[in-house]
Amino acid sequence: MIFPVLVLFSTLLCHIAIAGRTCPKPDDLPFAVVVPLKTFYEPGEQIVYSCKPGYVSRGGMRRFTCPLTGMWPINTLKCTRRVCPFAGILENGIVRYTSFEYPNTINFTCNPGFYLNGTSSSKCNEEGKWSPELPVCVPMACPPPPVPKSATLKAHKSLAGNTSLYGDTEVFECLPQHAMFGNDTITCTAHGNWTKLPECKEVKCPFPSRPDNGFVNYPAKQVLYYKDKATFGCHDTYTLDGPEEVECTKMGNWSALPSCKASCKISIKKATVLYQGMRVKIQDQFKDGMKHGDKVSFFCKNKEKKCSYTEEANCIDGTLEIPKCFKEHSSLAFWKTDAWDVKPC
Repeated sequence: MIFPVLVLFSTLLCHIAIAGRTCPKPDDLPFAVVVPLKTFYEPGEQIVYSCKPGYVSRGGMRRFTCPLTGMWPINTLKCTRRVCPFAGILENGIVRYTSFEYPNTINFTCNPGFYLNGTSSSKCNEEGKWSPELPVCVPMACPPPPVPKSATLKAHKSLAGNTSLYGDTEVFECLPQHAMFGNDTITCTAHGNWTKLPECKEVKCPFPSRPDNGFVNYPAKQVLYYKDKATFGCHDTYTLDGPEEVECTKMGNWSALPSCKASCKISIKKATVLYQGMRVKIQDQFKDGMKHGDKVSFFCKNKEKKCSYTEEANCIDGTLEIPKCFKEHSSLAFWKTDAWDVKPC
């Protein structure tokens, strides 16, 4: 009888010892919470691990039951930050960020000439979404440009509401008889205003004077204005020095005032010269005289080296200076060799 009683007693003590064991407070895991959280748990009680808002685990939550041994099973739960989708490229702007993980923030700025339509920053929230929503960069707009006095818009493009966007241009032109001072093109700036407007001013020119030995023609009206034209010409044996047509400029004067220059008489009877790269007889080429501005090159001798060289002579308003080195031979001195027939130096 004694042995069965001892066995029963030992079993009872063992049962009491095991039943008296409890599970301790569960281990803390980064970014996780335990429900319910207590200092100890009776065998059979359950706890649930789950990730905090903004964090996720691959395996989801973990559920554990306090065993009779009083030791919690090994917990492999790992909570990682949620990742928001790639924010993309902000057209006409810049996105600044360190990462797209919760709870990081990204910042937005627009390029010059554009402004943010929306938030300047957005945060990756607990659901892995950007909050607030991403903005867009909108171009700055300028109001309709003022039109300068005595000017018109040459070409005008605008949006709904009669506004223009950053970088848009407008071109002005002045009314007849008016000259433009400043740039004819204005631009909508990054600050939403226009660059400096030009001015249109009425410009008058005096009647052009008739040149000596010549004539001038211009419109038959009482006053000559900006862009009006005049034409000049010369009498026979005279050459126009300057453009044939001139124009009234924005400064109130003529673009040029041509004059008439006299032709040059040839004072020598016989000579071979260079004219426009060719050898010609001066008495034949210029039998009616040289016009103002004509140039020829005379052949001269270098007696020491027994060779020839050239010197240029210009007809300037009736005067042609023959180079001193040139020697005109008499037609009777047939035995003498002209300089143009001597080898060049």
